[in-house]
Amino acid sequence: MAAQMLSTATSFSAKTFTRSSQLEPPYLSPSAIKSDAIATLCSSHPLNRSFQFKPETSKSFARTWGFKCTRQPLLHPLRSRRGHQPVLMMLPTANPERASSGKLPKWSARAVKSFSMAECEARKMRYPTTGTEALLMGILTEGTSYASKFLWANGVTLFKVRDESVKLVGKSNPLFTSPERPPLTESAQKALDWAVDEKTKLGESGEVTTTHMLLAIWAEKGSTGQQILANLGIDDKKAKELAESIKEEVAVSSK
Repeated sequence: MAAQMLSTATSFSAKTFTRSSQLEPPYLSPSAIKSDAIATLCSSHPLNRSFQFKPETSKSFARTWGFKCTRQPLLHPLRSRRGHQPVLMMLPTANPERASSGKLPKWSARAVKSFSMAECEARKMRYPTTGTEALLMGILTEGTSYASKFLWANGVTLFKVRDESVKLVGKSNPLFTSPERPPLTESAQKALDWAVDEKTKLGESGEVTTTHMLLAIWAEKGSTGQQILANLGIDDKKAKELAESIKEEVAVSSK
């Protein structure tokens, strides 16, 4: 009797748990079930994991074990944890009526990027606000504008500006966490408004560029950014040369 039961169990096991490729759906062997769970992780549309295989890897894996991946793609594409926020071409202003005026010039893409980099530099320095020194660092970090190249050509580097910022503003508490978007200081806000006003007053066509931003920092006498520029060798003569090159900056930014 025992031998007969053992023989029956053996034949039943061989019949039920054979290779999944020899069975008709929906039967799967334990190995295939385990592979199904693994292939779910290998899917090109994971739910929450830190690794990802190519879609063809999952298909090859499925063919080896004799089953099909039936996972459906997500209706909404996965978003990156560090997604880019939408960037407007209008920077913060102390005059609310400017937002509704369509006649005022907009900021160039390089200027907007410089402003974003300024906020990043303020967070790196662990400052609670974005000052003129951060605007200056943002221009240098952007690196492709005429104003940035002008600063580098005159020996004003990002590391020097950071060192001067620590001397003038002070070193922040290492335990302090800056806000995600540090608000502008009064001098930084005045500098941005000066750049727009100067562009409007001159009646030039085109956008407000990083050159206008740099000239605005220099025009804000007594601000941290202006003091840093003065300490690093920038004077009124060089500022005048920069002002004369605005037309060239507009031509470069339009390409």
